Amino acid sequence: MNAPRQTISPLRLRMLEDMRMRKLAPRTQTGYIRAVRRFTAYLGRPPDTATVEDLRNFQLHLVDQGTTPATLNATISGLKFFCDVTLSRPELMAKMQPVHIPRTLPVILSREEVARLIAAAANLKHQTALSLAYGTGLRVSEVVALKVGDIDSERMTLRVEQGKGSKDRYAMLSPVLLERLRVWWRVARAQGKMLDGGWLFPGLNPVEPLTARQLNRAVHMAADAAHIDKRVTMHTLRHSFATHLLEQKVDIRVIQVLLGHKKLETTAMYAQVATDILREVVSPLDQLNSA
Repeated sequence: MNAPRQTISPLRLRMLEDMRMRKLAPRTQTGYIRAVRRFTAYLGRPPDTATVEDLRNFQLHLVDQGTTPATLNATISGLKFFCDVTLSRPELMAKMQPVHIPRTLPVILSREEVARLIAAAANLKHQTALSLAYGTGLRVSEVVALKVGDIDSERMTLRVEQGKGSKDRYAMLSPVLLERLRVWWRVARAQGKMLDGGWLFPGLNPVEPLTARQLNRAVHMAADAAHIDKRVTMHTLRHSFATHLLEQKVDIRVIQVLLGHKKLETTAMYAQVATDILREVVSPLDQLNSA
């Protein structure tokens, strides 16, 4: 007996079409639909019947529930698209306001901790993926999206297609990383895990790539195995890459390009955690006796 098919309401279908027309990223579309669905559950009636006060009260409800600022702002963005575009009623959002997200300093691993982390990864695929994340500063979504053809050993670059912001860019490819990728390629090909022109880090089914969730799980396990007490994620390797380059006196504008940051002030954050640079600064207190 076949399970009944879930019907999509005309309103949701229109919103899906509105997002598809604008070519919003799949993750963005999923987040926007989730926001409207959550609001609908709170409202208890179709969301196109909502009032300005309903939306205001919904934000208060989220705040009272302890919703994080990031989730709160993401929900507001989804509802704004729904009201502005799908309903053509931008006035509904008049009393909904995004909240300030406190900026916290990222966790940075020392070079010794990075080496221990990579060595503790469960298998060669994970070791190579973590090496690539640290050696290039790519986001986890960019790492798992790489294909074998993205490696350019002549120009010593990695081509990143449609990274964050739907932009292409090139990442650096060091000699050590290239050698590690070649070792992984030879092993994976011998085991039949890598297809011609396929994913650089295939999943259990070589047709599909390793997922970001699987890679994040791998880095958590490696951190535990390496007895690293810090809270480590794949993004920690990106932060460590940028900080270590800054400590090596690499120009911050070059680091901005390598990370794919749109704004320089985003990259400038790493100056606050580059401890090698801080240690080189002479305190004015130390100059008192010589004055």
